[in-house]
Amino acid sequence: QVQLVESGGGLVQAGGSLRLSCAASVSPFSLNVIGWYRQASGKQRELVATVSSGSSTNYAESVKGRFTISRDNAKNTVYLQMNSLKPEDTAVYYCHARSQFVNYWGQGTQVTVSS
Repeated sequence: QVQLVESGGGLVQAGGSLRLSCAASVSPFSLNVIGWYRQASGKQRELVATVSSGSSTNYAESVKGRFTISRDNAKNTVYLQMNSLKPEDTAVYYCHARSQFVNYWGQGTQVTVSS
């Protein structure tokens, strides 16, 4: 069983920055993949960014060049640095991890970007 706890969401103006944190109960290095998804009101959940155990990263086209995912194995934490935020980035952001074909989700953290 893997537990994921997100933090760092909030309200920010367009063009601003936020950093989300996801604290895992195991080392992110031991997980096949860990990363972030988001779900805006009335829309489907979508991938934002992931990092694999081999350190390969994957980003949604809409966030490339603005968001950066990183991993601190010593702290069992994955970060999502979000810069140049836009109103369309407003959503609940969920930490996700996969281990041995099992998917785990955090409780989510709200990010609101005002115009």
